[in-house]
Amino acid sequence: MYNGDAIVAACDQLAAISADAGQLTRCYLTPEHARANAQLAQWMQDAGMQIWQDAAGNQWGRLEGSDPSLPALVLGSHSDSVINAGRFDGPLGVLLAIGVVARLNGAAQRPARSIEVVAFADEEGTRFGTALLGSRAVAGTWDPAWWDIVGRDGVTLRQAFVDFGLDPDRVHEAARAPEHIAGYLEAHIEQGPVLEAERRSLGVVTAIAGARRFVITIGGEAGHAGTTPLALRRDALSGAAEAIVAIETLARAAGIVATVGSLETFPGAVNVIPGEVRMTLDIRAERDEDRDRTLNGIRETCDRIGETRGLAWYWQETHTAPAVACAPRLVETLTQAIEAATGPDAGPVLRLASGAGHDGMAMAAICEIGMLFVRCERGISHHPDESVQARDVDDALNAMSRAVSTLVD
Repeated sequence: MYNGDAIVAACDQLAAISADAGQLTRCYLTPEHARANAQLAQWMQDAGMQIWQDAAGNQWGRLEGSDPSLPALVLGSHSDSVINAGRFDGPLGVLLAIGVVARLNGAAQRPARSIEVVAFADEEGTRFGTALLGSRAVAGTWDPAWWDIVGRDGVTLRQAFVDFGLDPDRVHEAARAPEHIAGYLEAHIEQGPVLEAERRSLGVVTAIAGARRFVITIGGEAGHAGTTPLALRRDALSGAAEAIVAIETLARAAGIVATVGSLETFPGAVNVIPGEVRMTLDIRAERDEDRDRTLNGIRETCDRIGETRGLAWYWQETHTAPAVACAPRLVETLTQAIEAATGPDAGPVLRLASGAGHDGMAMAAICEIGMLFVRCERGISHHPDESVQARDVDDALNAMSRAVSTLVD
């Protein structure tokens, strides 16, 4: 994995490890997760690392430095996926990290500081609906209330641990002490169109937007579609539709993003007024106060809709992550590394915030974080059409190698 072509090929190989034929789906604590860990472990060993799987199912490798007493620099990303995913969201960062270690291990002088590579096992939250489980375990912020979460396959998180061969009572052993970690660096596809629009292969992340997610149940009253006058209806779906438009309007005015990504109606018959609706809300902003102020406005608007239409609203928060700023020294180190890797003709290095969540949000609880973005075609992500260019991956490998060399020598 000394160049972009090799890393892209490895992403293709990893994408073949999937629960679904013909598409990429790889979820936490599944047989596919185990197979991916085994393949990544082999590549880590090939790069000269000692390997282990931690108590939460994350896969690790370590290249020992000349002074093992120094805190280690951690590189990585995640190995899990959404349903029908692309090949590069997560794995590209893990494989770039392995490529960096392979280069440094082949250098004439071993770095002073040890380097660790981690493939976090559950960033997306696809199976259990709660993101960042792998990195939260490492950060020591695991919530025991998660054990009773029932996954999309009907299995609790606790049972999934047991089925995978992990001991739920030992998950705390995955936590790393802050004094043993010098920092965390992650390379990731941008998942947006800015770099492509600006004709840049790489960018530096300044902050990761804070996110909150909810499952919202709207209670109305079912009735016959032909015999109940409109004025007497308590139509949960009509209330949801009004709320969705209001959510978009309020988010647009605040300059943030909010998404209703799932909508279910009950009883779901063509001739029955919907008596209940369940929908999700994902709301994000670079500043937590902007996000939460807009969320309060959304809830007040939903309450007014409920009063007018005779509907009850029930909110269940399923995920919360505060906005996280990247460390200024790591932002500067990555900026200088990109300048050196891409040359003076590339123009000033772009600095941009990430609207998507990343494992760095959890790792920020125990260390400084830095992130590098890699251009992706049309900004497409979480989709099979996700695509990167090998030459951009070459730039990323060169930049990450320079940055890491600076930080570990």
